[in-house]
Amino acid sequence: MVVRILLVRFGCRNRPFYRVMAADSRSRCDGKHLEVLGYYNPLLGKDGGKRMGLKFDRVKYWLSVGAQPSDPVFFLHLRC
Repeated sequence: MVVRILLVRFGCRNRPFYRVMAADSRSRCDGKHLEVLGYYNPLLGKDGGKRMGLKFDRVKYWLSVGAQPSDPVFFLHLRC
């Protein structure tokens, strides 16, 4: 089983909100997932910044057992 760390889109039209999830690569993006690792809101908040939260210890665990981050998650991880 290959595990991928990916962004799953939630929210309304024109107001996206993403969850960072660990999921089996064979399952659908909105299907069954193994764990929710954080969130990312690309819209500007009241303070003028984008909001993001990651459980770094769990992300580190999944990467240590061989999970592969998707490209958007990789660049998001570099920003943190």
